Amino acid sequence: MNNKIINVQNLTKTFGEKEVICRCNMTVPQGVIYGFLGANGAGKTTIFKLITGLLNPTYGQINILGLDIGKSHNKILKQLGCMIESPIFYDHLSATENLEIHLKYMGCIDANIEKTLNDVGLVNIGKQPVSKFSLGMRQRLGIARAIIHKPRILILDEPINGLDPMGIREMRELFIRLVQEEHMTILISSHILSEIEYIADIIGVIVNGSIVEEITLLSIKEKFPEGLEEYFFNIMNGGNTYE
Repeated sequence: MNNKIINVQNLTKTFGEKEVICRCNMTVPQGVIYGFLGANGAGKTTIFKLITGLLNPTYGQINILGLDIGKSHNKILKQLGCMIESPIFYDHLSATENLEIHLKYMGCIDANIEKTLNDVGLVNIGKQPVSKFSLGMRQRLGIARAIIHKPRILILDEPINGLDPMGIREMRELFIRLVQEEHMTILISSHILSEIEYIADIIGVIVNGSIVEEITLLSIKEKFPEGLEEYFFNIMNGGNTYE
């Protein structure tokens, strides 16, 4: 668990004259669920886009699996699964057809589409076009697309949006299973703190474009008996970080 599967140093991103990410440092050990927390606009999605190569940093370094994302993007991409912001599909095609296109793009021939759809709770959908899917079904398909090629790292930005309580519980169990059985490392953001508290091993908190703390969930519970919500609002209200 000491192996750094993601290591970000002094990461900065500016858009025009506005600095949105400010000298961020992030360390994600292998085989954990890393819960990434912050207020709206703090920079969570931007960090995820930088890590996955969807955005280029202004300066700073991003190493994934020991490789520089800028120099080895294509090699790293095959080891990443991600769902950032609202997933986009070919709406006139079925879930199966969308996944087939993704697998071709990833150069993956050894994948079980039916099993993956079952894993995310998309059963008995036949050849129904994605245009007929509800928001929750689209979220499930987005997660299926992120995991179907069995990446080593899974990056999920608000993955339970649009899911009902049963769906949220199913995805929670799936994420834990992916770590335990498929040995994935998961970075996940969510505004639902209770869900992060259920599954995360490590918490990272970003405030105004800077990651102010990375801490184990166990350490949080030792200092904040009421749990993750108490800890999070303590930081948001300017309280001291854990020492």
